[in-house]
Amino acid sequence: MKPISVLLVDDHALFRSGIRSLLQRQGEFVVVGEAPDGVEGVKRVRQLRPDVVLLDLNMPGISGVETLQLMLQECPGCKVLMLTVSEEAHDLTLAIRAGASGYLVKNIETDFLVRAIRRAAAGEKVVAEAMTGKLMDQITAGAAPARPPSELDKLTAREKEILACLARGDSNKAIARALDLAESTVKIHVQNVLRKLKLASRVQAAVFAVANQAQLHD
Repeated sequence: MKPISVLLVDDHALFRSGIRSLLQRQGEFVVVGEAPDGVEGVKRVRQLRPDVVLLDLNMPGISGVETLQLMLQECPGCKVLMLTVSEEAHDLTLAIRAGASGYLVKNIETDFLVRAIRRAAAGEKVVAEAMTGKLMDQITAGAAPARPPSELDKLTAREKEILACLARGDSNKAIARALDLAESTVKIHVQNVLRKLKLASRVQAAVFAVANQAQLHD
């Protein structure tokens, strides 16, 4: 049987090393690469096309959820498991809605992690036992009536910030400085804003932002 290829994306090198050693002892997995942040993680997904990605939620630069969305755009067939210390129901629902194949907390048992990767590779959804009750609470709590969807709903919170900067005519360098991001990260966000809104240029993006200013700053 072909081994399951795994990519590790976490800003803690020691944690990545531990997970790599653990998986390599199993025989059914091969760790094809590692990345210390979201931007590098997206690049590795593009290059390596792993079966499963283990992705931290809170990292420097772009967030885990934004990284997840970019990864699924680059490799729709990849299965992404969030592996995090956060046990917040809000983080769980955000990740699942963004397309995560599962949500695991870092204090899980080794056997559960191995089974979770195996199940994710097979197309199943996996949630840590400690989080299942919180997920059900979120589902059953009910939500207020939603406002009608708009084009801006396609954008992440970070992408909306980028769009607001484009409305001011800011360059990538200026945006990077204002939002404390790498220029390469800003470039990725700008490309995604244009693609999601089906716009051809930064000028069109600026016009769109001005026209939708009220919703942009909700």
